[in-house]
Amino acid sequence: MLEKLVVPKAAGKEQRYNLLLKQIRKVIYGEDNLVANLGNVAAILHHGMNFTWTGFYFAHGEELILGPFQGVAARMHIPKGEGVCGVAYARECTVIVDDVEQFPGYIPCGDFDKSEIVIPAFSKGNVALILNINSNKLKYFTEVDQKHLQQVMHLVEEIL
Repeated sequence: MLEKLVVPKAAGKEQRYNLLLKQIRKVIYGEDNLVANLGNVAAILHHGMNFTWTGFYFAHGEELILGPFQGVAARMHIPKGEGVCGVAYARECTVIVDDVEQFPGYIPCGDFDKSEIVIPAFSKGNVALILNINSNKLKYFTEVDQKHLQQVMHLVEEIL
């Protein structure tokens, strides 16, 4: 059974991420099903950090295909180079967008999304998976988010 994680309301981002990373480690090291693991990782991050949308896209040739997520229904196919996810896939790097309205070709997930971060995971030297997270706050994502979410993706890379 999944252990309930209590994140203090007054906890800062750094403390929240550290607690969530501990729970993610416990969850994925006891399970070898990738989809189950990604579903739990998305849920842990989404609810632990109060994001508006949290999910994964699988890299498949010249497009991304929707995987496990938390939030409103999302676009199922994203061409490489389109939207924030497609750009992160094409560039093979993390992309942070302070204001999604200012991002050329932005693909909306929800009406309340204001900022976004996208982090790739690699397998055999290629992007295999994208983590996409949206917030309802402008300029929400910082180096703290990038550092910890990249740590999450390094954990995920171990099970790809």
